[in-house]
Amino acid sequence: MRKLPLLIVASLLASSGAALAKHEPKAPPEARETGAPVDCISISQIRESRVRSDQVIDFRTSTNKWYRNTLPNSCPSLGFEERFLYKTSLSQLCSVDIITVLHTAGGSLTQGASCGLGKFQPVELVKKAK
Repeated sequence: MRKLPLLIVASLLASSGAALAKHEPKAPPEARETGAPVDCISISQIRESRVRSDQVIDFRTSTNKWYRNTLPNSCPSLGFEERFLYKTSLSQLCSVDIITVLHTAGGSLTQGASCGLGKFQPVELVKKAK
């Protein structure tokens, strides 16, 4: 009689482990540094952000220049959720600013971990040969 609940628990653990294994973190695309890192980039110039992992975000500006921001510490669930918010009273996003991971829960967004940004490194993304 006690074996059935243990089998159910074991089955649930195995299936949840399989679900977690499906989201393997990918390495950020290779990038070549093209200049000295900067502390801030203009918010009005940001056209796109791409979350690459729990620690790397690439920002594209209106001039098609890319900036890689490597957070000083890993930010839990950032790479999985691939979305974040920031609040600033300035017209720039800076290395002293904090981002907050956004989670989807029940059809609405909730806030997750908050993490500090690093410096913005100008980069050229390396295209892989096919």
